[in-house]
Parts: sequence; structure tokens; C-alpha cells
Amino acid sequence: MVDGEPPLIAVTGKESVPRESVPHSHLPGQLLGLFSGLLTVRTGTGNWTIPTTHAVWIPSSVTHAARSHGPFAGWAVYVAPQSCVNLPPAPCAIRVSGLLRETVLRAAQWQVAPLSPARARVVQVLLDEVAAAPLDSLGLVLPREPRLLRIASALIAEPADARTLDAWASWANLAPRTLSRRFAVETGMSLTAWRQRVRLLRALELLAGGLPVTTVAFDLGYDNVSAFIALFRRTFGTTPGRYFAPGPAAI
Repeated sequence: MVDGEPPLIAVTGKESVPRESVPHSHLPGQLLGLFSGLLTVRTGTGNWTIPTTHAVWIPSSVTHAARSHGPFAGWAVYVAPQSCVNLPPAPCAIRVSGLLRETVLRAAQWQVAPLSPARARVVQVLLDEVAAAPLDSLGLVLPREPRLLRIASALIAEPADARTLDAWASWANLAPRTLSRRFAVETGMSLTAWRQRVRLLRALELLAGGLPVTTVAFDLGYDNVSAFIALFRRTFGTTPGRYFAPGPAAI
């Protein structure tokens, strides 16, 4: 892809077991998204844990690594450096529109070859959708200290786990004050706020899969639906029921 032909390559795939890639880089820019599951992408400037509603853009030559949390089905678009000019210059998370998802699916069916005029138009639509997609602060920083990471991984695996800070500290063989202080330093969030973010990210995945709001709230450990909806609205600016509602048609 160094010579820019084809300008991009799209692929899809799925794994029945968790998968992790070591830090690496490549000349093509890369857009990573999901059909199902949850994926964490790490770069030198930030980490993002994305559900099916989002994707992470990684510019050309930026070192990155990815890890799935359980089975997943996903997609990736590799963009030749010459075609990255109008795309975000730094790693970021974006909302995935229906049009972007459909153009990725179309391009993933192609053999690697010079593009016909019709396919070139699809590619341009795909690139335009990435360039115009709203950036999203959605993210979840993972701690690096092994004991803190053990707690974080357990919460990702079971977001409804309601253990207190003292209980988590005992489980990980840490003093409660040490856990509280170091978790905030390494993630930028308190353990309580971090757990709320984990639950919200999982809620997005479950809601995208069509589960009712009430089911999602109770499955994630909320005492009542109203509390879940209030937190969701404060974080995302809208209710769970409206988050996935189709917006007005663009002209």
C-alpha cells in the first residue's frame, strides 16, 4: 500500500477466544471497530475500550496494541499513508455511523486490486465518513500495576460485581488507602468512577445488541433503572433509549 494503490484495504473476522496483539506499528493508518464484543486499544497517548458503537483511528506509523475482552467479531480498515491526509492526525475514538459500517462491509468483500470507478467512489465515501465522524472522549485507562490490573480485569469480566473498595483491596492484597490512591494515579479516576465507566461501556454493547434498558440495568448491578438512566444521561448526554435512535437523514 506504500504507493497508494489500493488506497485502503478492509477486512473482517471473529475470534472465539480473547486475542491480544503486542505493540507494533505499520505505515498504513488503521481503523478498528467491532460487530460484537469489547476491545481495548493502547497507544502512547491514550487507551480506549470500545463497544460496537465506536471505532479507534490509529494514524500511520503510530505504535499501538489491542486486546479483546472475551470473544469478538470485528473489522479493520488499513489506509495508505497518502490517503490519510484528511484523517485525524492523532489516535482517537469516533462514533461509527451506519453508512461507515456499510461501506466497510462492502469494501471487505473486494479482492486486493486497483479500484474500478464505482469502488473508488465507495472508498471516498468511507474516508469522508471517517474524516467527518464526531470524536468521542469515550475511553477507559487500564492500570499497569499487576494487582490493580487484576482488579480492573475482574471488573471488566463482571461489571456487576459490587464489592467495596475494602473488599477489593483485601482480594488483591493491598491496603485500601494504597488501592484508592494508586488506582486514581494510574487511571485518572477513582475505583468507583472507573467501575461506573466499565458498566456504561458494557451497557452500550448490550443496548446495541437489542436488550431492553431494564434488563441491562439489572444485569449490570444497578439497584434501580432510574439510577442507571440518570448516570447514562450525565455521561452521554442522552437516555439509553435514545442513544441508538437513528438521527435525522443527512442531505
